[in-house]
Amino acid sequence: MQKSNYKKGEVETLINFAQKGDIKALEELIRRVQKDVYAFFSHLTDKKEDISDLTQEALLKMAKNINQLKELKKFKPWLNQIITNTYYDFNRKNNIDKTIEYDEEKIKEIKDKLGCEPGEKCIFSEMEKIIRIALMTLPKDLRITLLLREFEGLTYSDIAQITNTAIGTVKSRISRARLKLQEELKEFI
Repeated sequence: MQKSNYKKGEVETLINFAQKGDIKALEELIRRVQKDVYAFFSHLTDKKEDISDLTQEALLKMAKNINQLKELKKFKPWLNQIITNTYYDFNRKNNIDKTIEYDEEKIKEIKDKLGCEPGEKCIFSEMEKIIRIALMTLPKDLRITLLLREFEGLTYSDIAQITNTAIGTVKSRISRARLKLQEELKEFI
């Protein structure tokens, strides 16, 4: 593959070349997925340095293990498995509890800003913050399962495989997560 074609290449083509030792293809693949990986971790933790460290670690694991990916079409679930395992390892290593505690005053302050100007842009920005806080208050198993379904668009089967749980457990977690979010956000819906 020529240098100019890396940016235009399909993900599956980049993976194929990366598996054959093409460093430029691997670099382009990392460049393409790094924002999504960062975004996923930003929904799991609120510390920017942790998000950056987790992103770097997950991308490094992806690069080291790219040859283990057998079905190129399964790249997204495979990468999500790496992300999820990286997050679980991080929690175990740092003894992080299942939920993140927030300062109630800070939450009230954010909620009070909903009426600020200039109109809709501010409201959407504040709603994003409120939704993010609501997501962060979910236990990590519910949060990860919901994020894999709603943000990554994975099937129940893929989520069950990534989280090493039964499909029924996945459905239950998603349902519980949605109910908890609905309860948390009821004054805004």
